[in-house]
Amino acid sequence: MAKPSRAKIKMLQSQAMKAAAERKAEKSAEYLASLSPSKAPIDNFSEQDGAWRDLGLAAPARRALVEDGLYSVADLRKVSLAALKELDGMSPNAIRVIVAEMKKQDLSFRS
Repeated sequence: MAKPSRAKIKMLQSQAMKAAAERKAEKSAEYLASLSPSKAPIDNFSEQDGAWRDLGLAAPARRALVEDGLYSVADLRKVSLAALKELDGMSPNAIRVIVAEMKKQDLSFRS
């Protein structure tokens, strides 16, 4: 039996690598589909966190607000400042930005 040529070996290697990459992509897609909304990647929140992105909030703060059902500054009237501070991902800077925006829009937190 003759030894395969270098070109044939390279072709077989590239085919094997492409097949492996396709299998990996399929597994990744299955994994992402199985995630619950709270563990979904940031990209899944991009449709819902537009108002927070416009304010310049960091991703953890945006995710915390969206997971709590707060999609705009007006929605913050439903919660107290203390409850907002307790959300996981809310930094002191995010709180400052949110409070300043609420003052600008003449809104207040729930008592």
